[in-house]
Amino acid sequence: MAKALQITLKRSVIGRTEDQRATVQALGLRKVNQTVVKQDNPAMRGMIFKVKHLVEVKEIEA
Repeated sequence: MAKALQITLKRSVIGRTEDQRATVQALGLRKVNQTVVKQDNPAMRGMIFKVKHLVEVKEIEA
């Protein structure tokens, strides 16, 4: 089965740079503790790496 990533916003974007805010929004996250499931691919991994200090990621089977 294909892998997916469960991404949870754990810290607020208040006081963060504009590019970090845009990355969090592009991941589909709006509120703290909100969780989204995205397909695992290099583009998603790059976005997660940029805001790794704000999110928590788990690999799941989709």
